[in-house]
Amino acid sequence: MSTPFDPSEGVLDVAPRFAPDDPRTPDVVALLEDHLALMRSLSPPEDVHALDLEGLCRPSVAFFSVRRGGLLLAIGALADLGEGHGELKSMHTRSDLRRAGLARRLLRHLLDEARARGLHRVSLETGPQPEFGPARALYASEGFGECGPFGAYAESAFSTFMTREL
Repeated sequence: MSTPFDPSEGVLDVAPRFAPDDPRTPDVVALLEDHLALMRSLSPPEDVHALDLEGLCRPSVAFFSVRRGGLLLAIGALADLGEGHGELKSMHTRSDLRRAGLARRLLRHLLDEARARGLHRVSLETGPQPEFGPARALYASEGFGECGPFGAYAESAFSTFMTREL
């Protein structure tokens, strides 16, 4: 579990840094474990599609972190599905920092990265449960619309699929 955010650390005065990162870094591993635990608490095992550490280390996945003064704030990844299609994976903001606009900024960073990599479409899988409502609203406000399953996904009562052309 990530340590609570302490504003007295002085990192609020430093702009967040969005950059490629190594998912094997200890603080990233801890935040990823928080993310996976949350996903497992909301969906049955066969419907948890978040990438684990091994998945995030695949060559087809570009992993990014958001840090402020070295402190990890959020993570996200972009998987290349081939043929100009990318998928957003493992987007997660520390629970004590949600609703601060980090997810939107990270999403925009990942979309810029997708464009820079020559991708023409970006899709994602998220949950239909109320707990995923803020995520779905964020994606919709950034131009994502619901779609059917893509890649290796199948229809599921625990999945909502969204996509956007770039």
